[in-house]
Amino acid sequence: MNNAQKKAATAPRKPRRGSALSHRLTRLRSPGDGGFSQAGRSVEAADAPGRNIALDCGWGRLLFTQTFDRYEDLLHALREEAPDARDIAFHVRDPHVLLAQAPQEIFLDPSHTFRLDLSTYRAGGRRPRGVTIRRLASEADAAGINAVYASCGMIQVREDFFAGDRDSRPVTYFVAQDDATGQIIGTVTGIDHQRLFDDPERGASLWCLAVHPQARQPGIGEGLVRTLAEHYQARGIAYVDLSVLHDNKKAIGLYEKLAFRRVPLFAVKRKNAINEKFFAQPVEGYESLNPYARLIVDEALRRGIHVEVTDAEGGFFRLIHGGRTIHCRESLSDLTSSVAMSICDDKAVTRRFAEAASLSVPQQLSADASDEDKRAFLETHGKLVVKPARGEQGRGISVGISSMDALQAAIRQARQVSDRVLLEACFEGEDLRLVVIDYKLVAAAVRRPPRVMGDGRSSIRKLIEQQSRRRAAATGGESRIPVDAETKRCLAEQDLDLETILDEGREITVRKAANLHTGGTIHDVTATVHPDLVDAACRAARAIKIPVVGIDFMVRDPADADYVFIEANERPGLANHEPQPTAQRFVELLFPGSRAQLAAS
Repeated sequence: MNNAQKKAATAPRKPRRGSALSHRLTRLRSPGDGGFSQAGRSVEAADAPGRNIALDCGWGRLLFTQTFDRYEDLLHALREEAPDARDIAFHVRDPHVLLAQAPQEIFLDPSHTFRLDLSTYRAGGRRPRGVTIRRLASEADAAGINAVYASCGMIQVREDFFAGDRDSRPVTYFVAQDDATGQIIGTVTGIDHQRLFDDPERGASLWCLAVHPQARQPGIGEGLVRTLAEHYQARGIAYVDLSVLHDNKKAIGLYEKLAFRRVPLFAVKRKNAINEKFFAQPVEGYESLNPYARLIVDEALRRGIHVEVTDAEGGFFRLIHGGRTIHCRESLSDLTSSVAMSICDDKAVTRRFAEAASLSVPQQLSADASDEDKRAFLETHGKLVVKPARGEQGRGISVGISSMDALQAAIRQARQVSDRVLLEACFEGEDLRLVVIDYKLVAAAVRRPPRVMGDGRSSIRKLIEQQSRRRAAATGGESRIPVDAETKRCLAEQDLDLETILDEGREITVRKAANLHTGGTIHDVTATVHPDLVDAACRAARAIKIPVVGIDFMVRDPADADYVFIEANERPGLANHEPQPTAQRFVELLFPGSRAQLAAS
């Protein structure tokens, strides 16, 4: 080999340019769609090839510290962070040295770095049933990834990212698709360091592992991690690194199970509004707030609004900004009058106000009526809903009652919540929640009752327990499936009981009420909800004169105009409506000037 050849062999190579992913997306896009826009390069390099590498990931950039010769250059790159983005400087070996240069601008991320040695990794492991894990292949997949990110409270990829003619060869996306629904329910991203900057260690990294909190099948996260690891193992990659928050015990347990081990490498980020909770003085009592209160508090802090937690257990907090103070209990605030609250508190009264506003309401009868009247009411409608006149979170509600014995049992159960019990004609369909803030629709979602899927080995009781644990973990403990008389009644109607072993792949409903707190799931339909339903919900809010409310309808299809009014919730949960901006609109209602301040910050 002559000197010129030796020089060429040892010189750093430029990152490989390719657009394989963009080509696949273009080729597989729906017929009739327009072409993709040009989003620019995702690898931003300095003059020296393979140095000062910053990879655009759509939600922010990954700055690979091992490619920077000087921390001054790394700081300069961090200062170029885009608005509403989260850049990460990864593989920092001497964080104390870097932090000392700009302590007012950057902070040490409270995450651990874990590494999987692919030379000793053993492929295999059980893959999740009812799920297909594959490469990203279409625009629909890209939209599905963003939907998963939104459901997990993660920063979404900007709209033009997947559509651009990008340098994509170093980046690999895998998605997990539900075989029954076709929905994307999980995703993971891999970065090949060797392809990106000729990494002499032949490393790679794992990012953005996310599983939709409403996914029914267990083991999706493990399946995605294994798929990515085996993909890189086949490429001859030496190891895979990842960064995980120090207190994410569930994720750390998964990585340790797969033989990841901690390594002394760190991540550094900029002090921005997105990262504020990791470096700013914490709000006293914040950790004890439930997810519904915490969502609003996070949004308020992001806008520079002062927060005082007044009773964490009850979800009470005070917001103070520009001389204005508003006390809240989750989404209930001083702006909602006591009269509006009392209307919503009694379902019979709420129904009368809705009827006066020309909404379609179901026929109703008091449980105090005579047995003859209740029998006649049941015979007229075939199926009834039994619910306490006062109560929330689905407690005491029985749906689809079709016999006098079941009716009497349901009334007894409802009276444990409220002395007054109501019987309503049962409208077959789906439970639609419309969140109305400032008399405008902000979010619409179908709420579906809890379901479990058989594996051919486990009893229904065990399947419910497993699904309940997943729902609780996904909602901060707010959603669990109770095993009570209503659950047993629902199973008995299907000739099942708690000890029945379901066939593999068979899916059943275990409760008919769709409330989130009793294990129900929420599915966003804001883009497709019928305008007549939106109009009816807004009219109901105006009739009650309530500025923030959750209006519940039963509908055959949210895209159709047919509905019946069920109830109004004066304290609707604003969480679980991703990607709709429920918390943003709520805070803007309380502090209209905060929107302009946020834009200027």
